[in-house]
Amino acid sequence: MREDITLTAIQGIPDIRPGDNLATIIGDCLEAMDLPPRGGDVLCLAHKIFSKAEGRIVALSDVTPSDRARELATQLNKDPAKVEVILGESRSVLRAFRHETQNEGTMICEHKRGYIAANAGVDASNAEESGTVITLPDDPDASLRRFCGDLAARFGAAIGAVMTDTFGRPWRLGQVNVAIGLFGVPATRREQGSDDAWGRPLMVTEPAFADEIAAASGLVVRKAARTPAVLFRGLEWSADDKASGQDLLRDKQEDMFR
Repeated sequence: MREDITLTAIQGIPDIRPGDNLATIIGDCLEAMDLPPRGGDVLCLAHKIFSKAEGRIVALSDVTPSDRARELATQLNKDPAKVEVILGESRSVLRAFRHETQNEGTMICEHKRGYIAANAGVDASNAEESGTVITLPDDPDASLRRFCGDLAARFGAAIGAVMTDTFGRPWRLGQVNVAIGLFGVPATRREQGSDDAWGRPLMVTEPAFADEIAAASGLVVRKAARTPAVLFRGLEWSADDKASGQDLLRDKQEDMFR
């Protein structure tokens, strides 16, 4: 494994609007920084730029809350329209709670693509217009496939990409970026069958490679800095044409937290 991996936050990305071509915008920014993509580079990108470009913005004034949404909104002190959007993005609500110290409660949901996330990833942060929320892209893997295809056509370099969202974790404080979509980058590194530093065989070791990239991106990205993309250079990885963000989801029969 190389020891000279670099992470560079891409500068100059403008506010993204519905219909924007992200590959063109980010390609221009990379050229302006004299960082044209090379083969083996990985771009780690916050989902919100894709959500915005794909028009995944919901005006709460256009939403009619259901009875279920109104019931949960009363329980959690949330906007009923926002709760309705959350329900529309969810397969199920696993937990709904509000601590005494909280102004607004939280819904822990299974998103319709299988992620377990607070409020099914529905978020008002970085939404430019008040009274709107942003939802996750409809198909993060497909979004990255189009994006990387356009960059490859422009620069002639085969790169990988990871799309991120910010999740909490069971039994731990704080949030980290995790991978919800992949292109080319393997979800995990299977090390079962190899030996540790003392020659003992590894039985279960399987680092979450894509999540490690996602989490590391948070070291150079801040929500208020408008740098939603990070270029990783120097990673060692083998391309996986079938890689998907779904590969990181644990089978329900192995889930200890439901």
